[in-house]
Amino acid sequence: MGSKTIVSLLFHVIIVSITLTDAQFCYTAGNFTANSTYAKNLDLVLLSLASNVTNNGGFYNTTIGLGNDTVYGLVFCMASASADFCFSCVNSSIQTLMEACPNQKEAISWGGNPVPCIVHYANRYFFGSLELSPTDAGYNTGILDPSFRVQFDQIWSGLGETVTRASTNSSRLKPEAETADLTSTQKMYIFMQCTPDVSPSNCRVCLQQSVDYYKSCCNGYQGGYTQKPNCVFRWDLYPYYNLFPQVTSPPPSPSPSSPSPSSPPFVISSPPPTNTTIRKGTKSNTARIIVITVVPAVGAVILVICICLFIRTRKQREKERIETVDEIESTESLQFAFSTIRDATEYFSEKNKLGQGGFGAVYKGALPSGQEIAVKRLSKDSGQGDLEFKNEVLLVARLQHRNLVRLLGFCLQGIERLLIYEFLPNASLDHFIFDPNKRVHLNWEKRYKIIGGIARGLLYLHEDSRLRIIHRDLKASNILLDEEMNPKISDFGMATLFVVDQTQGNTSRIVGTYGYMAPEYAMQGHFSVKSDVFSFGVLVLEIVTGKKNGFRNGNDIEHLMSHAWRKWREGTAQDMIDPVLSSGSATEMMRCIHIGLLCVQDNVAERPTMASVVLMLSSSSLTLQIPSQPAFFMSSSTYQSDLSSSMGHNSRVTESKNEVSITELYPR
Repeated sequence: MGSKTIVSLLFHVIIVSITLTDAQFCYTAGNFTANSTYAKNLDLVLLSLASNVTNNGGFYNTTIGLGNDTVYGLVFCMASASADFCFSCVNSSIQTLMEACPNQKEAISWGGNPVPCIVHYANRYFFGSLELSPTDAGYNTGILDPSFRVQFDQIWSGLGETVTRASTNSSRLKPEAETADLTSTQKMYIFMQCTPDVSPSNCRVCLQQSVDYYKSCCNGYQGGYTQKPNCVFRWDLYPYYNLFPQVTSPPPSPSPSSPSPSSPPFVISSPPPTNTTIRKGTKSNTARIIVITVVPAVGAVILVICICLFIRTRKQREKERIETVDEIESTESLQFAFSTIRDATEYFSEKNKLGQGGFGAVYKGALPSGQEIAVKRLSKDSGQGDLEFKNEVLLVARLQHRNLVRLLGFCLQGIERLLIYEFLPNASLDHFIFDPNKRVHLNWEKRYKIIGGIARGLLYLHEDSRLRIIHRDLKASNILLDEEMNPKISDFGMATLFVVDQTQGNTSRIVGTYGYMAPEYAMQGHFSVKSDVFSFGVLVLEIVTGKKNGFRNGNDIEHLMSHAWRKWREGTAQDMIDPVLSSGSATEMMRCIHIGLLCVQDNVAERPTMASVVLMLSSSSLTLQIPSQPAFFMSSSTYQSDLSSSMGHNSRVTESKNEVSITELYPR
C-alpha cells in the first residue's frame, strides 16, 4: 500500500470519526449469515435487552437458542440513569452496533449519550466473567493546568481507595461518584462503576486496571475515561451525568484549549488497534482548524505506525525465543527420575495399588517432600518414541482447571512410561453414590456442586482449553473427589499419549463403557462434543437418583434413561430422587433431571452444548425446552434382550476401558 493511500485512509477515518458518539468493538469470534438461525436469535436477544432493561433496574441479561446458535446478551445502564435516558442510550447503542458489526457473532458497544451504557452479545457464555479486553479510552484536548499537577498526582495516588469503595458498594448497580479538591475553587469529579454480575474482587481488578491504563495512555489531559466490558472509569473538571448534586457552583468556564461541557466530550481521532480505542476531544468544526489539526496528526500517526511495526516485530521475535526456551525448560521440569517414583511407590508394591485400567495400573506414592501422588504405570505397547511422548505430556500438563485432575509430570526409562498425577483422597464418585452406606455423606448441596463442577470441567475441555478434547469415557468412576468433595475429571488426556491418530469424527475402534456411550458412537463410531454431553446426562441422572444406569427393579433390570423418561412423561419424576436426599432444593433436583433428559436425547442436534448446560445450572430463571425421547429407550422387561440388538453387530464395545479420550492438537 502506497503512502498516499495510507494518508488518504487515515484522513478518511479521522473525518468520519468526528461524528461518532459511541464506541463499538467487533470481536473476531466468527461471522453469521443473514436470515440464519443465529441472526434470528440475535434479533430476539437485542429486542429482549431493549424491552427489559428499564423494567429490571438498568441491568439485564438473557440467552436464546441452543448449541452453536445460542446467543448470550447483556445490557447495563450506568450512572443511576433514569428510565428514559437508559432506554435512549440502549436503543442508540444497538443501532450503531448493528451498523458497525453487521455480521459478527460477538460485539460490544459503549454508549455515552446521555448516560453511559454497555450492550454486549456473544456466542459464548460470559456472564460474571472478568474480561479486561477490549478497552476504550479517551481524553479531552485541553492540557491540565501545570499548577494542578502536584495536587492531581496526590489525588490520583489515592484512587485505590475509591476503587475499593466502588467494588464493595452494597447497592445492586454499584455506582461510585466522588469529588476531590484540586484548588480552593476547582474540583475533580470522579466516577467508577462495574457491571453487577462480576464479583467485588473482579470489579476491583477491572477498575484498578482502568485507572492504570488511563494513566499510561492519556496522562496530562484535563479529563478522560477508560471503558472495559465489566467497568467504566471517568474523571473530569466539571460535573456530568447528574451524579454530583452536592455541587452548587457552576462548572469552570472552558478555556480555549478545553472542550465545552455541553458538547460531546470525546470523539475518535485515530484508527484503533485491535482491542483498544483511544479517543480525544475536538472543539471546532471549521475547515481551517480541521486541516491544521488533521495534517500533522496524519504525519504523526504514520510515524507512530512505523515505530509500532518495528517494535512489534522485535517483540514477536523475542517472544518466540522466550517461548522456545520455556518449552524446553517446561519439559525438563516435568520429568521425574525413575528411581524417585520407584521409591515413592515402594517398588510398585501391591499394597499401594489403587486400581487397574485399560492403560495400566495406578499406584499411590509419596515424594520425598511428603507430597502424595498417583502414578499410572502405562502399558508397554504404546509404540511411541520418547520425543513424541514428551511433547504430548507437555500439552496435557498445560490443561489447568479446578475440575480436572492435574498431571504433575512423567517418567521415561527404557520401556517404562509413567504418568504422575495429584493424589485425591476421596477416590471416585461411584464409591459414594452407589454405596448404600457412603451415599448419605453426599447431601444435595454436595451433589449439586459436583454436577456443576463436572459441567465446568467438560466445558473447559470442549471450548476453553488450549486443546479441544472429547473425553468419550465420562462415567462415575472417572470423576475423582478431593478432600472437600470437589469433582475432578480424570483420564481426559490419555488419548494424546496412545491414540494420536484418532482425531477425526469417526472411528472403528470403539472402546468405552456401555450405558454411558451415545448411540451414534456405540453403533456407528461417530463422536463429537455431543457424545460427552450424552454421557454427562447419564451421569446427572445417576447422581440425582443414586442408581446405576442398569439397576434392578424387583425381578427386572431397568435402564435408567428409559425409567426416567417414563416417570417424566407420567409426571412422577420426583419419585426417582434418591431417598436419602430428604433435604435440599426439590426444584434444583427436578431441574437436574430435566437437564439430564435434554442431554440424553437421541437426536444429536437437540442435545445442548456444555456451555448451555452450565448456563441452565447457574440460571434458575432460564426456561428449559421439553426433552424428546432418549436414546436406547426400552421397557424394563426387554432391557437385556434389547441390549445386544441395539448395539447391532458391533462386538468391539468393552466395558471400563479407559482408552478413549480424543484431542485435536491445535492451539485455541
